[in-house]
Amino acid sequence: MNATGKRAIIIGGSLGGLFAGILLRAVGWQVDIYERSPHALDSRGGGVVLQPDVVEAFQRAGITEGAPWGVVANERYYLKRDGSIAQRMPMRQTLTSWNLLYGTMRRHVPKEHYHQGKNLTELQQDSQQVTAIFADGTTATADLLIGADGANSTVRQLLLPSYAPQYAGYVAYRGLVDETDLDPETAALMTERFVFYQFPNSHILQYVIPGEDESLVPGNRRFNWVWYVNYDEQTELSHILTDRDGKRRDYSVPPGLMAAGVEQAMHSYADTALAPPFQKLVAATKEPFVQTILDLGVPQMAFGRVALVGDAAFIPRPHTAASVSKGAANAIALADALVAQNHDAPKGLSAWEAEQLRLGMHLWKVGQDLGERSQFMYGTGRSEGG
Repeated sequence: MNATGKRAIIIGGSLGGLFAGILLRAVGWQVDIYERSPHALDSRGGGVVLQPDVVEAFQRAGITEGAPWGVVANERYYLKRDGSIAQRMPMRQTLTSWNLLYGTMRRHVPKEHYHQGKNLTELQQDSQQVTAIFADGTTATADLLIGADGANSTVRQLLLPSYAPQYAGYVAYRGLVDETDLDPETAALMTERFVFYQFPNSHILQYVIPGEDESLVPGNRRFNWVWYVNYDEQTELSHILTDRDGKRRDYSVPPGLMAAGVEQAMHSYADTALAPPFQKLVAATKEPFVQTILDLGVPQMAFGRVALVGDAAFIPRPHTAASVSKGAANAIALADALVAQNHDAPKGLSAWEAEQLRLGMHLWKVGQDLGERSQFMYGTGRSEGG
């Protein structure tokens, strides 16, 4: 489908790139997505809070299968140190998974327009077109190029070389546990609720998400947990980010690759600091992973025929539950702006940019405020529980 005669190149084939791809296709653009990884992307990040922008993006793209796209939690529990309930709060939310969102959108992008193992090395643009040059010597030319290549964005590095993500002072340990792998008492407490345990300079949370195969059937789903822990950048972070093969990772260590010593230390800290239900949840996790919490904000998102979207432009801390939905919001607004400007890419980007910068700045600031309050009220170190 190329009703407009216009073509877009998207650099980055994860969620941000897929949102842009499905929404531009929906307004009549031909879209080609170029992903640097040669492998199928999988399980990056585990659970996601399903926000209205994501639902709107799916609806605009004509994606209806799989709805409601997540597991409903009707309330929040805050636990005491002994695992009993300190506070109950009614709050209905739908919780989904990275895998479900990715799989749903990938099925709506024709295979011949999703290219893997493509490393961008250079951009060239003039008044008529923009060209991407890849490490394998191939090129692609279009009317518009979208940098949706995440925290480590090559597009951003080419356009704004002095802007890079900054470590926020803490990491998120994360894990997924199949429903059948948790003892019944703990599972009953955790199921279809957002459960938190907070203690000085840290907190852990969990919720149920679709299963590995996107299943929403009770018994086939997963518990998803996230635990925020402070580590000093100079003396500790490098150790946490060195994987079991001795490779120092940039920002995260994926499932199955955490070094044995790091995993063991995490379990020991869990047994010391966490409420018993969360101790059991962490203990039941087969392949925990770790992600650094980052801050990034850019002063510009539109560069002639090139746009930065999603985490390539702004990384809000995960306490906002808005990183994925921000990518969807960027893409919705971009599609609208292009339609309003008769599919003139430079004019569309120019009209689009100001509001997206405002959104990014707002989420960035809110996330920082939430994180600073959670993690650094008692200095920058780690507590032994509360």
